[in-house]
Amino acid sequence: METKEIAELIELMAKGNLSEIEVEREGFRLRLRKEPPPAAAHPHMVYASPTSIVAPEKLKELAGPSAESSREIRSPMVGVFYRSPSPDSAPYVEVGQEVNENTVVCIIEAMKVMNEIKAEARGIITEVLAENGKAVDFDRPLFRIRPLP
Repeated sequence: METKEIAELIELMAKGNLSEIEVEREGFRLRLRKEPPPAAAHPHMVYASPTSIVAPEKLKELAGPSAESSREIRSPMVGVFYRSPSPDSAPYVEVGQEVNENTVVCIIEAMKVMNEIKAEARGIITEVLAENGKAVDFDRPLFRIRPLP
């Protein structure tokens, strides 16, 4: 089984919200299992320092009325997280920026393919949770946004 086929299986797991998949072919057996994300066990755990620094007063203002009203943009795949399209370009989004469902917020490089990740919701970016140029796991929180009506 080639790595491309394995990547397709991982993508199938993500899109189908599957927690486990097993494939057997010509004496080769592959079993993929997704463990629950650590965020489920520790909802207040911080995974990485934010890449943008914001004054505490401004963060409270951006965060809105309560943490329960915030939402996370999560990684749909395993790969390397990039905030901008190239090293010398500005980031796709910054803390405090309004986004909509089609706004590209970052790129995740997986198997030398650059995958644009969209916000998929309307809101204000309140926190960047992943570090630029670092590997991210499937379902890892990348950004926190405050939804807008």
